[in-house]
This record gives sequence, structure tokens and C-alpha cells, in this order.
Amino acid sequence: MSTAQRADVEVATPASNALAGSVADPMLPVITRVARVRREGADIWTLEIKPAAGFDFLPGQFNMLYALGVGEAAISISGDPAERGRLIHTIRAVGRVSEALTRLKPGDPIGVRGPYGRGWPLDKAAGADVVIIAGGLGLAPLRPAIYRFFAERPRIGRFVLLVGMRQPEEILFQQELERWRRRLDIDLQVTVDHAGGDWRGSVGVVTTLIPRAAFDPAHTIAFICGPEVMMRFSIAGLAALGVPASAMYVSMERNMKCAIGLCGHCQFGTTFICRDGPVFAYDQLRPIFSLREI
Repeated sequence: MSTAQRADVEVATPASNALAGSVADPMLPVITRVARVRREGADIWTLEIKPAAGFDFLPGQFNMLYALGVGEAAISISGDPAERGRLIHTIRAVGRVSEALTRLKPGDPIGVRGPYGRGWPLDKAAGADVVIIAGGLGLAPLRPAIYRFFAERPRIGRFVLLVGMRQPEEILFQQELERWRRRLDIDLQVTVDHAGGDWRGSVGVVTTLIPRAAFDPAHTIAFICGPEVMMRFSIAGLAALGVPASAMYVSMERNMKCAIGLCGHCQFGTTFICRDGPVFAYDQLRPIFSLREI
């Protein structure tokens, strides 16, 4: 990846962070405590962790969370970057480590190292319309960017948030979404793949919302996160309206083990998701994005 490409996204150096562990040993987590636990759905929990002093992160970055005696996993940061006293992670229990993390209670110890990765290119949104497309748990790593855009709302043009979930009971951050929906400075639409008779909202995949949203494709920046198939179709829907490939950014999720580009578990073509991502401009990934088994 060229120097110019690397400048497309915000970067923080983990070794300079209070939670990054020792500079001499970047694999060493800092042990802190769980402050609060909130259940978001059948298999999704949000952990609030007390950060070390001076912790800062960029929207789109992730931490490695260590369940003592079990192992660690890469988890996106889902809280407000302006709230330095709270470190928020939203986790789906899908494996041994994530299940152990979601079983933690307030006061339990937890290991943290990070933040890692390249964040959403918020500076590129200045003066542009912003379209955020979230599928399922993909709303969590997008939430810090949403907070930042609300805090700096005059900097951007129209603000569109399109959210897709499998079914109504799986909608994340429901109370927060309702508060955002009542604002007059955002076009927020939510759809579900499947619903019963008591659901009064849209039914269908999230890409069906794209033609309904009002934005100027030639002057739009789009942030997309969710399952890879959902991101591919979202990119196709935006491209059909004229959004340039260079203005679409995706957050990739891979099996990250070391977070510093050494182990190779998260290799995606010639890039490493932990080191070169997780946020990428689509035109950087376009040659391999739709290829299977990469």
C-alpha cells in the first residue's frame, strides 16, 4: 500500500497509548476491570470497561480483549470517542473467547491492548454528504463515527444512516436509534429481513433503502460495515447511483490474532486487516473484494 493510500484513513500508534501495554512487548495486555454489562440481544452484550488514564481512540479502531485464562479476540470499539472515561465494546458470543467475554460481570478483570488499526476517514467528509450503511453487528464499529458526526454536524452536508437487521428483536441500540430518528438533521431508516405482523417498519435487505435516501452521489462519502455479501451489494447500489469507488469505505472483519501484522491470520490478498485496516477505501480492495476464499 502506498504512502498516499495510507493517508486516506486516520491512524493512531498503539505503542503511545496507555492501554497498549509495554512498548517492549506489544503483546502484553493491560489488566483493567469491567464497569458495566448490558445485554443488547439474544447473543450480544455491550461491555463498559474502565480505561487507563489518557486512553484515546479513533472511530473505526479495535482493541484486543483478553478473557483471563481463555484467550483474546479483536473487538471493535463502539463507544463515543469524546467520552474518555468509558471504553465500550459490543460483542456477539460466537466462540470460546467471545462467549467468555460476554459472561464477565461488573468488577471482573479483563485484559486490553490497543487501540489498533486505521479508522474511518472523518476528515474527508468535510463539506460532503455522508451515507452510513450498517448491517447487523456492523452498526457497532460505525457508532463512534456517528457520534463524531453529530458532534461536528455543521461540517458535513446531508447525513444518512441506513440500518439493516435480520429481525426486529435483533436491532441494536434501539433506544438510541429512536432518539436519533427524532432529530431533524439525519435521515435514519431501519429495515429487517424478516418480520411478524407487529413490525411497522420496512422489510427487506438494507440495500433496498439506498434509492430512498436523499444525497448527492457525486459529493458523497460512504462508510459501510456488515457481512461481506451485504457490503458488496451496498457498494453496487451506491455505485449505480454514481458514488465514486474512492469515496466508499468498508471495515473488514477477519480472524485477527496478533493485531500487529505478524501472525498472518488476517491476511487479505497482499494486505493485513489489523495493520492496513480494518478500514479500507473500496478502490484499494476492488481487485480482490469479490473473489472467494481470500
